[in-house]
Amino acid sequence: MYSILFLAVVSFLVALLTTPVVRDVFRRNGMVDSPTGGRKIHTQAIPRVGGIAIAFGYLVAFCALLLLRFHGGALVWNELSQVIRLLPAAGLIFAVGLYDDLRGMKPWPKFALQFAAAGLAFWGGVRVMALHGRGLETWWWSIPVTLFWLVFCTNAFNLIDGVDGLATGVGLFATLTTLAAGLMQGNYALVLATVPLAGAMAGFLRYNFNPASIFLGDSGSYTIGFLLGCYGILWSQKAATILGITAPLMAFAVPLLDTSLAIVRRFLRNQPIFGADRGHIHHKLLDMGMTTRRAVLVLYGAAGVGAGCALIGSTSTNPFAGLVLVLFCVVAWVGIQSLGYVELNMASRLLFRGSFRRVLNAELALRSARLRLESARSAGDYWAALEMSCLEMGFQGSCLRVDGLEFTSSVRHQPGWWVTVPLGKRGEVKVWHDYGSDKTVHLLAPFAEVLWATLGQFPAGEWPGRRIQVESGKLQAHAAVVGSIDEIAAD
Repeated sequence: MYSILFLAVVSFLVALLTTPVVRDVFRRNGMVDSPTGGRKIHTQAIPRVGGIAIAFGYLVAFCALLLLRFHGGALVWNELSQVIRLLPAAGLIFAVGLYDDLRGMKPWPKFALQFAAAGLAFWGGVRVMALHGRGLETWWWSIPVTLFWLVFCTNAFNLIDGVDGLATGVGLFATLTTLAAGLMQGNYALVLATVPLAGAMAGFLRYNFNPASIFLGDSGSYTIGFLLGCYGILWSQKAATILGITAPLMAFAVPLLDTSLAIVRRFLRNQPIFGADRGHIHHKLLDMGMTTRRAVLVLYGAAGVGAGCALIGSTSTNPFAGLVLVLFCVVAWVGIQSLGYVELNMASRLLFRGSFRRVLNAELALRSARLRLESARSAGDYWAALEMSCLEMGFQGSCLRVDGLEFTSSVRHQPGWWVTVPLGKRGEVKVWHDYGSDKTVHLLAPFAEVLWATLGQFPAGEWPGRRIQVESGKLQAHAAVVGSIDEIAAD
């Protein structure tokens, strides 16, 4: 107990005293984050190297514990070989973040170095090797799962570092949750590893909470996320149930959920996954009219709910652990829906209201049309393929004017709309549809590209004026060479 208190007090005081020194040094040297508007909501230049103070407080607390003859120091000495194996990984992550803060780094080199650090951690013994209390010595899945988890956690805490005190406070909640889980499991090595991190973040939060005078920076967010990812694996390794393994996911729910939403949103919008935007959860809360402080406190509350659910789920004797997990998922879903993400609402409409099937069928019909038109061996075959394709895609009729000839399907007249697709000097194609349906609208542009690409296989003058009959399911359309589109005869 004395060792735990010692680590907490020393790391807190060191970070509390070191942070203003780091802030002032970097501010005097002009190494600051200047406000540019848009995603950046601060109004003055602020240093963003807070990770230096947190890392320094963490290391000083451990070194002091090793130099003094506390029981915890002996425990750390016993685990010193594993600690030394983890130092290169943590040091590499910190160095990558610090370099990015000071000089900037492109996404792919950062990811490569993050995966390298995760590989070093795997070599140091941080491995996802257990499921439901059973050891699984299958390296082929343990390596990618471990690397993915560590890199995901690293970037998750970085992405939520968008407003004053958010990443630090959420990280503090996650660290305290991991600390409590270590105490509940009797995993004192995990307790000793998390205590100085919590103390250092608490001391730093004094200067990072709104209005912040120093930012956490990539050096801090990367380090916090990476270490918590490692500690989450150590936590789950001691879990006695499958629900206990999900406990770190709930404890880190806010950053993990925000990052997952960012990836899904950018994928649905066809935007770069690594690009920046104003669609994060904290941005949504600010757009609702909340102040920065209130938005941060709301997310602190969400982190607290996740922490409580995680601790309940990690206990093997709790008969309601499964119910807690279900309720947590329901609350998370309701919370996401309340944020009003247009991308997710549209995607759910497509998936659950039949739109997805309609779009899929339309795309398949477009692919069939291309293959059918490309396989035509004569002008008559081309017109037959065009007519059948239009019927299959949901158009009520079509007209092909090419090289002075005209092919028109005979259909039942209904009020509707039509679109003309120019085919250069050779002619045009018209397709029409009844009012009251938008099922074919999104096919017009790609269908026009298909027509333009496939018409060139028939040179001018190869269009005989002969009668063609086309069958498509129960529909039967008669095509003939006629003078104009107005001469269509009703069935």
